[in-house]
Amino acid sequence: MRKASRLFEIIQILRLAKRTVTAADIAERLEVTIRSVYRDIAALQAMRVPIEGERGIGYILRPGFDLPPLMFSIEEMEAIVLSLALLERTGDDELKQAAKRVSAKIAGAVPPPLRQTIDANALHAWGFAAPSASATDLALVRRAIRDEEKLDLAYRDELGRATERIIRPIALIYYAETANIVAWCELRQAIRNFRSDRIESCEATGRSFKGEGDALRQMWVNGWQVNAQAAAP
Repeated sequence: MRKASRLFEIIQILRLAKRTVTAADIAERLEVTIRSVYRDIAALQAMRVPIEGERGIGYILRPGFDLPPLMFSIEEMEAIVLSLALLERTGDDELKQAAKRVSAKIAGAVPPPLRQTIDANALHAWGFAAPSASATDLALVRRAIRDEEKLDLAYRDELGRATERIIRPIALIYYAETANIVAWCELRQAIRNFRSDRIESCEATGRSFKGEGDALRQMWVNGWQVNAQAAAP
């Protein structure tokens, strides 16, 4: 987790807490070291976030501090609740856990009338849930897209032929039965789609394609337009 994300998460944990929270508790929830939490708390205090407490005792956020409010209409809240429910149908375990955290944060922040929309459980996303892609860490793929880092794939096509690919991932498409990675394939020298259920291994290479992602995504979108024009009567 990046530092900016950790700082935001610490504020949220303290804002929703009913009593002091120890650094050990925060570290466990964020999956970081206690030392990292101490440094993050000090950084937040230096930014004048009113966190009180000390090591070994715990921390609490002084009343009156809050992040800028987000006000939703009933229809907007229903859209959020249903969208979060739809994430349960993906095979991306990290996103599903993130959806639960988002629901908890919204429930803690919105006024009571809107909170009823969440508590009522009146909206559901029904249907087939995609299994987790055991050989493909979709969280790793999403980070590689954000950071513009190349991935090393062991892949089998629809005929079962095995190949090794170095790809530059630019998008991730979730379908009911699987997820597709859209990427520039260095073997084929073209944009290709890779089904997550056909990937036998997926590893970060540590090699970057910084500054190329936007251009590759535009190339991908241009390909849609060419295909749409070809299919037009």
